[in-house]
Amino acid sequence: MSEGLLEPIRKGLYIAGSAVKAIKPEPFLLANHIFGPSYISIDAALSYYGLIPERVFEISSVTTKPSRKFSTAKGLFTYRHLPLPYYAFGIRHMKLSDEQYIMIATQEKALFDKLVTSSGMLLRNPKNASSYLLEDLRMDEDNLKEMDTKTMRTWLPDAPKKNSLLMIIKMIENL
Repeated sequence: MSEGLLEPIRKGLYIAGSAVKAIKPEPFLLANHIFGPSYISIDAALSYYGLIPERVFEISSVTTKPSRKFSTAKGLFTYRHLPLPYYAFGIRHMKLSDEQYIMIATQEKALFDKLVTSSGMLLRNPKNASSYLLEDLRMDEDNLKEMDTKTMRTWLPDAPKKNSLLMIIKMIENL
């Protein structure tokens, strides 16, 4: 925009431009505001928590609205639809800095969201779950052992892919 005062992110959403000495929003904060309601999840959250070894270049979120993708000067932001009430489970409000707070999935919910949003992914037994988590996603067993499977079980009645999610829980409980 003129003289670098504002930088457009998408229609109706701007941040302070290069000419303004202001704190720039973190990509996760932008993701929460580009399309909502939404929270950071799937690969972005799994990477943030150190659960997967890959560096993620796309900020993935989930929403109750139809799935969307936004390519901006600040990066690629994807939003996957999840139904209510499942959408509302396992979200935390987290402080990134003194002035920036985000909505992000807990590590348990990010894992569930990853499976739920993966097309054609069905886990029929704990062995399949083990292969998916430890080989495909390359997750660390110690990180998985720390997950709160009791809370994860409370989400099952309203979750898509209930049986596959149950196999993940059983696999984690058997570690």
